[in-house]
Amino acid sequence: MANHVYKTIEITGSSPKSLEEAIELAVAKTAKTVHNLRWFEMERVSGKIEGGKVEHWQVTLKIGFTLDD
Repeated sequence: MANHVYKTIEITGSSPKSLEEAIELAVAKTAKTVHNLRWFEMERVSGKIEGGKVEHWQVTLKIGFTLDD
């Protein structure tokens, strides 16, 4: 296995449907401009409550990617 150097960035995704969708949307959007994505780590979860129900999910991720040789 080759040695890797990783860079991390912080991204926040949101979704009215679910935490999982917020993560998937954040990763998909990031993948459009950053290549070699390798992992993510959830840093923070928050949301909006309306009428006693969760109305919107927000998740902040640390996303790691490898640098080009």
